[in-house]
Amino acid sequence: MTSKKKQKIEETAICPECGSAHLNRDNYRAELICNDCGLVIEEDLIDYGPEWRAFDSEQREKRARTGAPMTYMIHDKGLSTMIGWKNRDSYGKSIPMRNRAQLYRLRKWQKRIRISDAAERNIALALSAIDRMSSAMGLPRNVRETAAMIYRKAALKNLVRGRSVEGIAAAALYAACRQCHVPRTLDEISKIANMPKRDIGRNYRFIARELRLKLMPTCPQDYISRFCGGLKLNGDVQVKTMQILKEATDRGLTSGQSPTGIAAASIYIASVLCGERRTQSEIAEKAGITEVTIRNRYKDLSEKLDIEITL
Repeated sequence: MTSKKKQKIEETAICPECGSAHLNRDNYRAELICNDCGLVIEEDLIDYGPEWRAFDSEQREKRARTGAPMTYMIHDKGLSTMIGWKNRDSYGKSIPMRNRAQLYRLRKWQKRIRISDAAERNIALALSAIDRMSSAMGLPRNVRETAAMIYRKAALKNLVRGRSVEGIAAAALYAACRQCHVPRTLDEISKIANMPKRDIGRNYRFIARELRLKLMPTCPQDYISRFCGGLKLNGDVQVKTMQILKEATDRGLTSGQSPTGIAAASIYIASVLCGERRTQSEIAEKAGITEVTIRNRYKDLSEKLDIEITL
């Protein structure tokens, strides 16, 4: 019985005590109550939930309210059953001591059989590495899910064979950052992954070519909010930086230049103009570049944009 039919029956029902048709369905208590005399006509009602509007099967699965949501960050997508460690049954009662040894063995075997073959073990290790690196860099959930999906596609095409699991996982995370417009430099990822930057770059180019990932190059504007937040600059500096970058982009001064270098130089100019000066060494440390790069870029920008800076 659908919720519409159930609602129609309740609207036509009357109270057996006083004959009133003013009935109220209390979803919190799961009861059908008469508004006039207060009689509980029916209890323990089944909540059929709202009529979710879905246009395809994928939307219907996402909006279903049964069980935990599916996630790509777990090798079995979170669809397997887990035996908890609370030593309590479904009613909340404590499990007797004589049964706890058996329950311990069940937990151990259930953990073993979750990973059935080497392919699942490989994906489980890679997803664990992606989760660890994402947590260390404070990346949002959508970036983690995208990185997990990219690694799964690479594993499905046997691109992982003969290569380091950590290297492909780091490359997938870098690709996911670019795809979700949450840019992170190769230096940051290599520091977290504890492996050379050239290896991550080589793996990234390989999986991007084989999986045909359409990734747009990063622009300096993508780094502004993160760099300004790390330097504790106010919103006026950030707005001024965006104005400088827009004018530089319109004049073609950013093409062929490193986006982090242009972003750092623009922040330096804006901080000086807004009276919240930050040293070149502070900005270079936050952006992961050298002071020489900032010095060269800001001189070039200030000269071609006719910006006077009083040092």
